[in-house]
Amino acid sequence: MMFEIRTRLPRSGFDCEFDTRLEARGGYAIIGPSGSGKTSLLRFIAGLEKGCNSFLTFDGNLWQDDKRGLFVPPHKRRIGYIFQDILLFEHLSVKDNLHFGKKRAPSNGAIVAGYDEIIELLDLQSLLKRSPDALSGGEKQRVAIARALLTNPVLLLMDEPLASLDPESKNTILPYFERVTQHLDIPILYVSHSLDEVTRLADHVLYIERGHILTQGAMRETVARLDLPLAHLDMAGTVVSAEIADQDNQFNLSILHSSAGTFSVEQLPYPLTTKVRLRINARDVSLCRELPTDTSILNCVAATVIDLADDTQAHVVVSLAAGDEVLLARITRKSAHTLGIKPGVKVYAQVKSVVLMH
Repeated sequence: MMFEIRTRLPRSGFDCEFDTRLEARGGYAIIGPSGSGKTSLLRFIAGLEKGCNSFLTFDGNLWQDDKRGLFVPPHKRRIGYIFQDILLFEHLSVKDNLHFGKKRAPSNGAIVAGYDEIIELLDLQSLLKRSPDALSGGEKQRVAIARALLTNPVLLLMDEPLASLDPESKNTILPYFERVTQHLDIPILYVSHSLDEVTRLADHVLYIERGHILTQGAMRETVARLDLPLAHLDMAGTVVSAEIADQDNQFNLSILHSSAGTFSVEQLPYPLTTKVRLRINARDVSLCRELPTDTSILNCVAATVIDLADDTQAHVVVSLAAGDEVLLARITRKSAHTLGIKPGVKVYAQVKSVVLMH
C-alpha cells in the first residue's frame, strides 16, 4: 500500500507544502517541533482540510485530485481518527459508545478485527457497563481507540493521543497501543512530540519542520542521524532488536542476544527465542578505549565510532556501529578529547540501563 501526497496548506508565517510518497505499512510516526504542520498533514489526509493544488491517493484509491475536481469526503475514506481530546459520548455507556462506532462500519470490505477481538485486545470487558465520566483518562482513550477500530477503517490516524494524560496513565496505556500496532494489519500515522512513544510504536519516521518534510525513513536509522534534532533531544536514543537466549535463574536475569552483542536485563516472563526490542538512551551509554573490568555495569559491547557532533557547550553526541545496530552516546567534550574519539576509532560502549519494548 502506498500514499501519494501533494498539497499546499496556507498558514500564517509559512505554508505547509507536502510532496511525498509513503509506503503505508506498519506504524509511521510524524514528529517535529510544535506548530510545524504535523496535525495539518493528518487533517489533509482525513479530508478535514482540502489545501491547494492537492493530490492524494491511498492504496490505489484516489481521494483528492484538484485538477479533476475530485474530492472524496471524510466519511467515505474509511479512516479512524484518534484525537488528543477524548471525544466520547458522555450520555452513553462504554458499550453504547462502541456500538456507535460499529454501526458506522461499511458492510463491504475486509474486517480489521471483530468486536470480541477488539474488546479483548484493549481489555474493555470490565468497562462495558460504565459511563465515560466514571473512567480514568487512560481507560477513556482505550475506549476511543476501540470505537475507531470498530468502524473498520483502512487507515488509523492518531493525533498526540497521549498528550493529555499524566505520566502514570501514559505508562499504563502504552502497552495497549503496542498491541494494536503489533496485532492489527492496518497502517497507522501517529503524531507525537515524545521520542519514547515513537520508538515504542513506530517502524518509520516522518520528520517535519516549518511545513516541510525534512526527512523520512526507517525509525531505527532516522533517530540516530546526527544531522537531525532527534539525536540531540534529552531522550535521544536508538532501538536494538534482540531475542531471549537464556535465563539466569540464580540472579533473576534474562540473557538477550542481538547483532550488537549480549545484554542482561531483569528476568522476563517469556520463553526462549522470544523477540524483543530494547531502547537504549544516549545518556545511558559511556565509552571506554579498553575493555572495562571490575565494573558494576553488566552490559558492554564492542563498537566503532561512526561520527560525532556537538550537542551542548559541554557535550557531544557520538554515533556508534555495533554489529548491524547503531547506538548513540552523549559524553562530555572533554571525554571525547581525552579518549581521542573520532570516526573509525574502536571503543567499548557501557550501557548503564535499557528499556524493554515488547
